Amino acid sequence: MAFSFPAFSYIVALIIDAFLIFFSIFHVIAFDELKTDYKNPIDQCNSLNPLVLPEYGLHILFNLLFLFSGEWLSLALNIPLIAYHVWRYSNRPVMSQPGLYDPTSIMNTDVLRACLREGWIKLAVYLLSFFYYLYG
Repeated sequence: MAFSFPAFSYIVALIIDAFLIFFSIFHVIAFDELKTDYKNPIDQCNSLNPLVLPEYGLHILFNLLFLFSGEWLSLALNIPLIAYHVWRYSNRPVMSQPGLYDPTSIMNTDVLRACLREGWIKLAVYLLSFFYYLYG
């Protein structure tokens, strides 16, 4: 059995997905700390915003590998999350630095609840994807 480009794509996706799982766990913990007032919103947003673009870039990277290797089902499973990332970043608050989280509005109960829910959903998607890539 030869080592093919689709196999390489799945190995890279598996490794990158492990990092994305770490990012989403970090986001969930950070928003839980905000909810329980363990950290102030400025420090928390300063630690979360630099992780947004690397997360999106890594997710797009292995999906480009799936595109080039012809793994259409794996790509189709990730298209909704990529579309959500594009929509979320295009509708972000006006800020001077890259990122999604604004310290002035993050403590709003609805925004905090939505960000926490988003973190849990991303964690579930990345975990399911991890096991799918492990199978692939």
